[in-house]
Amino acid sequence: MPHTLDTLPASVNYAAKGANYFGNARCAFIDELPINPDAKLLEIGAGEGSTALYARSESKCGWSCGIELCERAANIAKSRVDHVITGNVETLELDFPEQHFDILILSEVLEHLVDPWKALKRLRPLMKPGALVHAGSPNVCHYHVIIALLRGRWDYEEQGVFDATHLRWFTALSYREMFEQSGFIVDAVTPANPLRLKARMFNALTFGKLEHLLYSQLHLRAHCP
Repeated sequence: MPHTLDTLPASVNYAAKGANYFGNARCAFIDELPINPDAKLLEIGAGEGSTALYARSESKCGWSCGIELCERAANIAKSRVDHVITGNVETLELDFPEQHFDILILSEVLEHLVDPWKALKRLRPLMKPGALVHAGSPNVCHYHVIIALLRGRWDYEEQGVFDATHLRWFTALSYREMFEQSGFIVDAVTPANPLRLKARMFNALTFGKLEHLLYSQLHLRAHCP
């Protein structure tokens, strides 16, 4: 059931998030990476380190670094990630040499930042030429959001596009442009999950012109020149 910010004060506190919020591995991102046991992986918003642990188990990287804001989650990640930095990526000193990382993972994190454009520009020099990037964020153009706005509603919730901790919102186009403006080459922006039958039928009937309304979550793939 939707909530207003007044009835959901815990949502503005990351430490109050449920365990599953920090514990899920971004397996879809990792599954698309090539096998490279020598690769160095950097994950922003590493949660409890499940994604880096999965990447290591699949030989997609040999060393990982996670940056995580929530201290509770970061402490758990320390047993799974080679190097964990606890703090806000927007204010931390990123003490790494240039062209250090082969992989950058940014899942459900950029929408929580004050200035994600600046953060991406700070991260870009740390990536090697050819480094692979996978990022995901909610799509503010999803038809559920449009319906809510037509009803005059924007009800904050614990998770999803209406998450009370979100500071920024993106469409597929603006998400792509943010990465391109930050020096990355975007290969694709697609739904994070395959469209269901009804959505595919609607997309076919509208000749793909309204496809951007059908994505609940964006999945961006990019690389560094």
